[in-house]
Amino acid sequence: MLGPVMPDGGICVTLGVIDSHNPHDPPRSSSSMEEGELLIAGIGSLGCAWAKAAQARVTNWVDLTLVDADDSSMVGVRHANCLLLGDTPSEVGCAGMPQLAEARMRSLQPIASHFLEKAELVLLLTGLGGGSGSGASVEFARQAAQAGCLVISVAAMPFEAQSERQKIAEDALPRLSKVSHVCVELSLDRMAWQARERGVDWQQGSAWVEELAEGLMRTLANVGLINLDLMDLRAIVSKSGGSTLLVAEGHCDEAQELYLRARSSPLAAMSVGGATGCLLQVEGGPHMTLKQVEAVADAFTDGLSIDAQVILGARVSPDLEERMRVVAVVSGLPRGASDGLV
Repeated sequence: MLGPVMPDGGICVTLGVIDSHNPHDPPRSSSSMEEGELLIAGIGSLGCAWAKAAQARVTNWVDLTLVDADDSSMVGVRHANCLLLGDTPSEVGCAGMPQLAEARMRSLQPIASHFLEKAELVLLLTGLGGGSGSGASVEFARQAAQAGCLVISVAAMPFEAQSERQKIAEDALPRLSKVSHVCVELSLDRMAWQARERGVDWQQGSAWVEELAEGLMRTLANVGLINLDLMDLRAIVSKSGGSTLLVAEGHCDEAQELYLRARSSPLAAMSVGGATGCLLQVEGGPHMTLKQVEAVADAFTDGLSIDAQVILGARVSPDLEERMRVVAVVSGLPRGASDGLV
């Protein structure tokens, strides 16, 4: 067995647990999403809280992995692979020690491989600046990529006032980016400001992260009018240069407003001008028209490189009625580009 079974039915893995993978199991095929699994992974307390909330929206299609979750992150979790980085189940975390967290995550590779080898795509959510997020997330992403997974990492940078955590995060971000196919940088300052505007706790009001996860997983798990699959996503993220994700929901007749809403997300400031790749998924109610889809596509691709590769998908979801949900993966961005958005 993988490890001690938790009271709520989840699996908790600690250091020293023997890998239970059967070497006679058939190798994983990577030809389509139907033959693999989608996985949301949270690293550290913040990443685990986000991962749990995001996976709750797409439980039927997506598996959940929590690495070094605190007690509050585990409330309500029923089915998850849980990896602890402490020496015992009661000693969780490697606070302020990224190297230790990375080493302990490396020692858990035989355990992690048990579920990573079954996954096609991993959406990794974490907060940088501490031990687990800045250390274990890099190693987990490396293991996932090595297992053949497409790795999309969403990493929150510490508040600007946290100078020591900023230094740790600034060292970890390029390392995480190097082992991820897409690495999205979030600004906690920007997220907290937006949460205050809505009158919610920024840690619990991370609607953007949840909407991103839901939109991305729906894109790959469900068949649409114009279908997208993993091969389309791989084609886009293979472009050289930076990459980012955009997500927004709004009225189906307000294409430009949808784009502006996507750009006002808690993403770190980055220009998408000159991008050479874009995968765009448009989801709308039963009355969504081709004209509305085209308007959204124009709004989200305006300013891309003249020879950019754009892959469009569309799907009808009755629950959206007059609204539209858009998820865009933009790649081939000039390194270090910034548009000064706040």
